[in-house]
Amino acid sequence: MAIISDFQEEQDNAKPSSSSARTASFSANLDPSRPLGFLEKVFEFLGEESDFLERDTAAEEIVAVVKVAKEKKKVKKAEAEEKAAMEVEKKEKAMEVEKKKKAMEVEEKVEAMEVEKTEEGKSGLRVPNAGNGLDLDNYSWTQTLQEVTLNVPVPTGTKGRFVVCDIKKNHLKVGLKGQPPIIEGELYRPIKPDDCYWSIEDQNSISILLTKHDQMEWWKSVVKGDPEVDTQKVEPESSKLSDLDAETRQTVEKMMFDQRQKSMGRPTSDEMQKQEILKKFMAEHPEMDFSNAKIA
Repeated sequence: MAIISDFQEEQDNAKPSSSSARTASFSANLDPSRPLGFLEKVFEFLGEESDFLERDTAAEEIVAVVKVAKEKKKVKKAEAEEKAAMEVEKKEKAMEVEKKKKAMEVEEKVEAMEVEKTEEGKSGLRVPNAGNGLDLDNYSWTQTLQEVTLNVPVPTGTKGRFVVCDIKKNHLKVGLKGQPPIIEGELYRPIKPDDCYWSIEDQNSISILLTKHDQMEWWKSVVKGDPEVDTQKVEPESSKLSDLDAETRQTVEKMMFDQRQKSMGRPTSDEMQKQEILKKFMAEHPEMDFSNAKIA
């Protein structure tokens, strides 16, 4: 029969003493160019602080630890390479998407240009340049509701005395003395000759300003017979509307609205007004049959 006090004493004797359970600290610097020196210090520390190196299996255990470390490093390297490959693939896909997007944008622009050319071919009208005019082979022109400005290229060094510029109410002739006229013909609409002028710009072009007689109409061409611009596609400078009187501004805004409506295939302001009148009449006379009525 065991006595409790004897059993407790045996347990106390089985516990390691505090001196044998102490933890030793290790300190060393690793030189990446000479890693074996670090390992030598590690094994030297083990030999001094433990009996690990005295075991018969010490070398095998160390080799096993090295193998495990190598395998972990191999796995980490493979994971890093896989991650890098995925990043590259991701970037390549993004670049491919961007390339396709740009290609589609270019294709859409080309298609739009083709449609534009087709429309020009059908109507005979051209899309206006940035100044609501046209760029032709021998001259270019722009316009506002009030004025038309022409730019006629001439040889560099041309002086004013060599220029022929005859501006009349319904006719324009521009060129150089002794040579066939560059522009000659009947103007698209009458002008105010006293409010027109011309000048030499940089000795290589003739600049001509024509003041329209009717300042509420867009010109399709400068001279009759020249290529015509599609006036439904002109873009008036809205910032200049504030310079007009109330009545003129209202008329211009109405023109701009009607042009936008026509370009979208929608009714103009006049057509919308007619529709409203007919709808009101139909509402006031429900007894009448409007089944065959058409709203123009």
